[in-house]
Order: sequence, then structure tokens, then C-alpha cells
Amino acid sequence: MKNPRIVLESERIVRTIIRLEKRISDRFPESDLRKVVNQFLEIAGESNKNIEWISKPNMSIRLFSYLVIFLGVAVIIYSFTIIDFTIQNKTLSNIVALSESLFNEMILIGAAIFFMITIETRMKRRRTAELLNELRVIAHVIDMHQLTKDPGMIQETEKSTLHSPKRKLSKFELQRYLEYCSEALSLIGKVAALYAQSLPSEVVVRMVNEIEALSTGFSRKMWQKLIILNEMEE
Repeated sequence: MKNPRIVLESERIVRTIIRLEKRISDRFPESDLRKVVNQFLEIAGESNKNIEWISKPNMSIRLFSYLVIFLGVAVIIYSFTIIDFTIQNKTLSNIVALSESLFNEMILIGAAIFFMITIETRMKRRRTAELLNELRVIAHVIDMHQLTKDPGMIQETEKSTLHSPKRKLSKFELQRYLEYCSEALSLIGKVAALYAQSLPSEVVVRMVNEIEALSTGFSRKMWQKLIILNEMEE
């Protein structure tokens, strides 16, 4: 019996992001992290529509491409019928020149046909790159929100300067805040993987891997802070 194909489901990922947003809203209702996750939720909510557009064949573009290719081939065939290929002076140099000219024309024709055939894929790949770049920006914004969350400065308000960031979180609240950031970064990688699943081209897969590596690197910094918090508690 053939095993069923394992795929990521955008609906389940969106539901997980919704639960994360509610958890952040319960504990940090006025935080900027909640606003960022809300923006991430909007982007993830549109992923299903975007993936459907990427996965479904664009018949208008395909018909246009096939029409252009057909007209181009028809023009070429017609031109061959009216061109006189007879060589008056059948020297080697003339034969080589004619062969080279025909070879160059065939290369140009092949490149034009390849361009028209791949135009749909290139349009989808460009749109996917724009969507993945939005996820990359969200990952950087989440990382910005944890930069000032220093475990060693908890409740050390007397050491603060005029321009020091405000640190009002307790150890438990800071722990939950960092865990929420790490979960959001992990979900960013999952949403990015949806696009690689729908359009598994080399360029898209490479971009998704870069986003996952970026999110993992940011999350690693947060878990280092969590380890420090646990050691402080012990």
C-alpha cells in the first residue's frame, strides 16, 4: 500500500498563529510584539490564496505564450519558403558563413521560445520572492523586539541611565516573552515552507532555506537568554 504524501497545511499553521496571538494578547496586550504577530497573521492568512494562485496554471499567460510561439514559427517557416538559399559561389567561406548565420538564427529562435515557455514560472517565482521577503522582514522585526530583553538586567532599574530601555518584566514574564518570539520565528519558517512546497524551484527553495536559517539563528539567541534565566533561578 502506498503511503500518503505528507504535506504542510496552511489552515493548521494559521490556526497555530491565531492561538499564539491570543496567548500574547492575554499576557502582553499592549506590547509591540502583539502588533507584529498580528501583521504576521495577516500575511499568513493570505498565504492560502497566494499558494492557490501559484499552484494553479495561468491559462491566459500560457495561451498568450503558445500564440506568440505559433506565430513566430509560422513566420519563420514562411520566410524559409521565400528565401533563395542557392549559393552562386560555392566556396568554403560562403558555405561556412551561411551555416553560421543559420546556426545563430536557430539559437535566437530557441532562446525566444524558451523565454515564452518559462514566462509563467518566472512571474510566479518573482511574486513568491516578494512574499518571502515579507516573511524575512517580519523575522527581523521580531528579533528587534528581543534585543533589549537582557536577563542580567531584570529589576535593575537603579542602574538604568536616562536613555536605557524600560525593563518592567519579571523573570517569568521575560521567559514567556522570549518563548513567544521563538515560536513566532518557528512559524515564519513553516509559512515560508508552504511556498517551497507549492513551487519547488531551485530559487524558491534556496530562499526558503535562507529564511529558515535566519529564523533559527534568531531563535537560538533567545534560547540562550532562556538558559541564562533558568540558571539564575537555580
